Amino acid sequence: MLSAMLGYEFNKNWKVQAEMFNLLNRKDSAIDYYYTSGSPGEDAAGIADIHFHPIEPINFRMSLTASF
Repeated sequence: MLSAMLGYEFNKNWKVQAEMFNLLNRKDSAIDYYYTSGSPGEDAAGIADIHFHPIEPINFRMSLTASF
């Protein structure tokens, strides 16, 4: 995964920053793990399987910071 951050400090009081995440827009999982889970109506013992959390799609964030 490729991410980047770029910032500029105007003076000691003001700063702007841009962050870009998943620039290549990869379709992957951030984490994979194996455990037993169950839903209502399924076997009470649950089902053992691999669960995963996908990486978020390409996104951007900007911030403006004022220090006093």
